[in-house]
Amino acid sequence: MTARIINGTAIARSIQDEVRAEVARIKTEAGKVPGLAVVLAGNDPASEVYVRAKEKACAEAGIASFARRLPAAVSEKEVLSLIAELNADRSVHGILIQIPLPRAIDEGKVMEAVDPDKDVDGFHPRNLGRLLLGRETFLPCTPAGIREMLIRERIETAGRHVVIVGRSNIVGKPLMAILIQKAAGANATVTLCHTGTSDLAAHTLQADILIVAAGKPKAITASMIKEGAVVIDVGVSEAGKTSAGKRILAGDVDFEAVKEKASAITPVPGGVGPMTIAMLLKNTLKAFRMTLSPGHR
Repeated sequence: MTARIINGTAIARSIQDEVRAEVARIKTEAGKVPGLAVVLAGNDPASEVYVRAKEKACAEAGIASFARRLPAAVSEKEVLSLIAELNADRSVHGILIQIPLPRAIDEGKVMEAVDPDKDVDGFHPRNLGRLLLGRETFLPCTPAGIREMLIRERIETAGRHVVIVGRSNIVGKPLMAILIQKAAGANATVTLCHTGTSDLAAHTLQADILIVAAGKPKAITASMIKEGAVVIDVGVSEAGKTSAGKRILAGDVDFEAVKEKASAITPVPGGVGPMTIAMLLKNTLKAFRMTLSPGHR
């Protein structure tokens, strides 16, 4: 068996086209467009790449983007002051805090300072609590992108055993909360594995759907999955450089070996990554729609 390759780039492009069409429709009817503010503190090269990709995606979708770049020496007070300013700005419908922040800044405090109605990253405690309760809210972008990918690829999750490797607040924990809900693209039995899990392979071998966000290149080998499993690889690590100096990226799954055993698999790059930005655009559009509702403050 050779796995079907799940093309996250193509799926993300379809979502972005849908967002672009809806933004254009609302602009024609209401004369307004969504606005996304991205706060970047410091000069982390990877963060700069991510921010430029988000700016490009916003421009293509017709969403106004406002990148607020702050120096590495910025104080926590200054960051919180900027967030208060963006919370009050009616042209800004979504606020994204680019992680990591400088070490002297409390990330938790910064995330909690964002207006929950503008929290398009889905990381505010109120929104995470609503997610756990199964209420309408902003879903964190990467987990939401994974669910959307499964739905659009017609991969059944209801009644299936999903094993997640990695318990981060960004992927593992919210993804678990999404997949256990009684909803489309969910209703699964979920096992969450992490660094404290003994005999990881004993769990991954039971997975109908294996989702790996461990941050360790090629941590999952072919011997660790069962025949016909669906494998979603969230990890991205640099595995070296070409002779021309271009970075070679690797996922958390040994792709070449695992694709001969899985029924479907995401590549790295071109799998989950593009879905994250696509879902950020969807969340920004959702936040914008909320402001068009009668009675919105």
